[in-house]
Order: sequence, then C-alpha cells, then structure tokens
Amino acid sequence: MPLRALIVEDEPLAARRLADMLVRPPEPVQILGTAESVVQAVQLLEAGPVPDVLFLDIHLADGLSFEIFELTLVRCPVIFTTAYDQYALQAFKVNSVDYLLKPIDEAELTTALAKLRARLPAAAPAFDPALLAQLMQQMQQTAPAAVPYKTQFVVRVGEHLKVVPVDQIAYFFSLEKATFLQTIEGRKFVVDYTMDQLETLLDPRRFFRLNRAYLAQQSAIQDIIHYTNSRLQTVLKPLAPDTQVLVSREKVNVFKSWLDR
Repeated sequence: MPLRALIVEDEPLAARRLADMLVRPPEPVQILGTAESVVQAVQLLEAGPVPDVLFLDIHLADGLSFEIFELTLVRCPVIFTTAYDQYALQAFKVNSVDYLLKPIDEAELTTALAKLRARLPAAAPAFDPALLAQLMQQMQQTAPAAVPYKTQFVVRVGEHLKVVPVDQIAYFFSLEKATFLQTIEGRKFVVDYTMDQLETLLDPRRFFRLNRAYLAQQSAIQDIIHYTNSRLQTVLKPLAPDTQVLVSREKVNVFKSWLDR
C-alpha cells in the first residue's frame, strides 16, 4: 500500500509543488487532501481517514500550525516544512519525523520519506505543552515576510536587452534543454531560468504548471479537451510548439480546482 499523506500549506504553489513531487514514481504517495489553514486541517484530520504522514507548514493562513495539536488529536507522524531554519530545528526537537526547508529539495524529500517508511508503523508526535506554547510565542513575534512574485523578465535580443512584463507572457516552455518565454504577440525568447525556478517566481493564481515542459498563464489556455486515461489536453494561444499540451494525470484534479476559483 502506498503512503497516504495530508498536506497543510497556505501557499498554493508550494502545496502543488510538494504534491507533484510526492506522486512521482517509483514510490508515489497518495494525497488524501490539502488544507491551507488550522481550521481546515483540523476538519480533515477529524473526518479521516488517518494519514500515514502529515506535511505541516508552520505559518498558515489563520495562525500557526502548532495550534492544530491543541484542537485535535494528531495520530500520525509529522514532517514540518518551513523557510526558517531556526524554527525547523525547534520543531524537529518536538519529535517530528523530519523537517524540510523551503524550497523543498526532491532528494531531501525522498530521504525523509525513506526514514518514515523505515519507522512504520510510527508513533504520532508527543508534544510537550510547555515547549509548544514557547514555540508559538516565539514564532508569533517574527512573521515571515511576503515574497513578491516577478512582474517582468529581462531577455536578450541580439546585442540588446528587452523587458517583457508578465502581463505580456502567454506561457513558458522547455525545449532541448532550454527554457523559452512565449509572448501573447507570438514572440519567443530564451530565459535563464529552469521550469522549477519559474514555478516559484510566478504568481500561482495566474500561472499553472501543466506538465514538466509547460507553465501557462490562464488567459493563454484557449480550450480544454478530455483526453485518454483521465487526462486533459489544453490548446494554448499562441499555438505551442507541441501539438498536444497535456495536463499530467496527477495534476488534473488540482488543475480543475485552480480553474474553478
């Protein structure tokens, strides 16, 4: 049986990226659900089924994730995710299985999952109430700063540099080990970013990673067609170099949710 995971993360892009990594072969993890707040997390944990592991961001939309342990019984191991090393170290001391620093590295995630599998059936974290209160107080005093998304890209045109605002970008795509920016006017430029980097730099409310090779702005998705094996085919404008730009099977439900906002 595959591991079953619950993701608690208030950044849609981070949640989606983690889910994408978890469902990849050779040992895909089943995602039971995602929550972006303390309230939603408590509801999912109480509704069941009990996951094998809880991926838990520390700062959530309505507070700190430590509050979850005050509101309900957590019956599975926890892997904390955070961008702040000192907080991760503190959380790790509270008997979590592991912690992962953002942006999450796939190799480190694989190591954490291997550690979890070796411990199964693993015990749920036993939190010290006094330490829990101390962590909450410390972290409330230092809220994480918002990371602005990119609003423009600088590209090279011959011997010149050109600024391309994000509003003029239809999609990004990778081809023959290079990454390209495609404008709504039909021009394309090479950019010095990988697709994984672009996914963290762009506003996830506007751009979606359709598959490993395409990252599209919603306005550039002109049509969506049911394809074989529960997949979806998208038609991009301007037309993409690939005749079929498919939404990865594991991303179909997330893609539908992204559209239906």
